Amino acid sequence: MSETSRRNFLAAAGAGTVAVGAVAVTSEAADASARMRPDAAKAAVVAYVKNHRSDELRLMVGEREVVVHDRDLVTRILNAAGGE
Repeated sequence: MSETSRRNFLAAAGAGTVAVGAVAVTSEAADASARMRPDAAKAAVVAYVKNHRSDELRLMVGEREVVVHDRDLVTRILNAAGGE
């Protein structure tokens, strides 16, 4: 039997929503001057918004968890995800 970790659970639960949200957010926020930094993530990234009223966004990147406080980004992801 396989062992389930918090990160694997969140990745599986949010993969579809994040994929749809990432495409919409990228399309909305795309700008001709946007450039990837050399230290940008190269692995899969899962975004997790625990509270829709918060400005907190948790990013799961490989074995790391990065907490970002950006109300505008949270709002754009939630709008792109739609639904409930």
